[in-house]
This record gives sequence, C-alpha cells and structure tokens, in this order.
Amino acid sequence: MVALRRSIHRFPELGTHLPRTQQAVLEALDGLGLEPATGSGASSVTATLDGARPGPTVLLRADMDALPVDEDTGLDFASLVPGAMHACGHDTHTAMLVGAARLLAARRSQLAGRVVFMFQPAEESGGGALRMIDEGVLETADGSGVAAAFALHVTTRFDSGTVHLRPGPTFAASDALHVVVRGRGGHASQPHRALDPVPVACEIVQALQSMVTRTVDVFDPAVVTVASIHAGTTGNVIPETAEIRGTFRTLSPAARQLVRDGITRVARHVAAAHAAHADVTLTEGYPPVVNDDACTAALRDTAATLLGPDRVRHLAEPFMGAEDFSYVLQRVPGAFAFLGARPPGVPFEDAPDCHSNRVVFDEDALATGAALHAAAALRTCRPPV
Repeated sequence: MVALRRSIHRFPELGTHLPRTQQAVLEALDGLGLEPATGSGASSVTATLDGARPGPTVLLRADMDALPVDEDTGLDFASLVPGAMHACGHDTHTAMLVGAARLLAARRSQLAGRVVFMFQPAEESGGGALRMIDEGVLETADGSGVAAAFALHVTTRFDSGTVHLRPGPTFAASDALHVVVRGRGGHASQPHRALDPVPVACEIVQALQSMVTRTVDVFDPAVVTVASIHAGTTGNVIPETAEIRGTFRTLSPAARQLVRDGITRVARHVAAAHAAHADVTLTEGYPPVVNDDACTAALRDTAATLLGPDRVRHLAEPFMGAEDFSYVLQRVPGAFAFLGARPPGVPFEDAPDCHSNRVVFDEDALATGAALHAAAALRTCRPPV
C-alpha cells in the first residue's frame, strides 16, 4: 500500500482525467479475481468482488484526484508534477481501498453478497461521484441495489489510527456566491459625480456576516465566506463594477434556502440603498454528507471490535467542508468516517492539514483504513448463522 501510495503521490493528476492513476489501480487489482470496469466519461474504476454465497451489496469508495497546488513537504516521494499535489490524502484513500480489495479477495469464502470498490475521480471539482452514479455504480444485476456504502478520509486533526464519526450531518453543503455591484465610473477626485461600487461592495460583505448571525439558528449553522473582492484597474479611477466571490456552507435544506434568500436580499437591498445595482449569482455545489444512523452504529461497532474502543471516537461536530460522497448517501444508506493520520510526535497545532501544500500523513494509518474497509464489508455481507 505504501509503495502504491507513493507512486500515485509522485505523479498527481487533476479532475476527471487521471489516466496514470487509473492504470496504477488496475495493475494493483490485477490477479485478485475481481471484475474491473472503467468509466466512459472520466478515469474511474469500478471493481466487483462476488462472495461465495448470495447476499447484499456493499460499496466501498476512494477518491483519486489531486489538488492544483505546488508541494512543499520535502518528502523524498514529493510530487514531480508542477502545480499538482495530493494535498487532501486521496492517494492514501486509493491505496487503502486497494489494500481492502486484497484482504477481501483472500476472504471470498466468508462473504455472503458482493463488494463494489468505487475508485472515483474529480472529488475536488466536477462531482466525480455523480458521474459514476450516472454510469451505474449503484446498480446491481438483480435490481436490489447497494445495501450500504462506506468511505474514509484521512486527516491530521486526529491521532494516527483513530476513527472519528457521527450520525447525521458530517460534511456541509457548499454553494458558490458571485455578486457584481454595478455603479458608475469616474475620476477619483470627484466621487460625487460617479457612483462608486467599492464602498457598496464593502458594506455588502459586512452585512452578509450580520445576516448570518442574526437570521440563522446557531444549532443549524451556516458559514458565509467572501474570499475574493475585485474592483478597478488603477488608483485614480472609480470603476464601474466591483465583484464579490465566495462560498456559503450549510447542513440542512432549510438553512441552505434561508442563506440563499438572505444573500440575494442583502446584496440587492444594500446596493439599492446607494442607488447602485447588484447582480447575484448563486451556484449550487455538493449537498451535505448525511450519515445513516444504523450504518454509523454498525461502522462504530466494527471499528471498536477491530481496533479497540479506545481508538474509536465520537465526532462532536460536523466539518463545514464539502464532499461529493454526499451524492451516494442521498441514494443509499451509509457512513463516512475520518481516519486520524497525524505523524507521531507532531502536535496538533503544528500539523498542516488537508489542502495545505505542506501536509504530511502518517503512512502507518493505511493499515487501519484498509482493515476497517474490509471489516465493514465483511460485517454487511455476513453469512447467516
């Protein structure tokens, strides 16, 4: 697993087109007696393992794409591709799922049912999970469908080899906002003869924060982040427009709609108060990841039996990032868990985490992840007593 992970890490690929990674997965699965298939619209791999007896179908998923950042870890297997890095640990996810496939292929006689291994591109952008669903990853020949689906995500927030999960919302929905404030350009010395969109945009940014704290229930939280403001081309010209870009993240459909309405209302009305106009575009992103109660309890019990109860922790609060495994969990019950992978001896406050170009994961955690994947499948596809 470590060798496969490092090979993938050296040559990261972005988005939907991951030919080298896809080939590495296919070669790693060769000889296991699986039924691999590749996607037509993206570099996905779906491999199926039939057990010795009939039973339910369980899906195990790993994402394979990297991020568009330059690596700065100093590792001897660091990325050799400028502007690309496995900064979110998808290389470890892929290696762990291959490891799980090997464990389960050797235990085919213990399986009553079928295991589908879902190696997915384009998690970071492009909704690769939805593409694979459209191509039939959740469909079964007998029409019964997938009974349960599981996924893991490494993080340096937690001690290596520990498992953290919770029922209900685990990742947030993430949507994009784009506001264009339209004013009237002019000379910087005569702002009264123009309609400056810059202070209007600044007021909108501040008002959006007040909108969240004064209209959104703190027990159904939302995060609105303006990450980009752009206006003008030089210091002595009042521009015609000012642009605001950011994201808003929510955990429930009600909060999602409330924030959508609030952003539109605030932007347009603040602009109107200054005789300006605001064009508001809100682009829907991934829905929230919502863990099924029964599947979460089953995965927790499996992890506690496998690893010991001291290495299984309740995730106290959702993570407001987004994950497109949400599309799978919209259609079948399942659970998403975090796997601690912080290097030993590194304090939490000193450990860069996912999406940092300096993040380093403890490779010893790969054994835990592969074993937990396999154990979850064995429990779901357990022969009748």
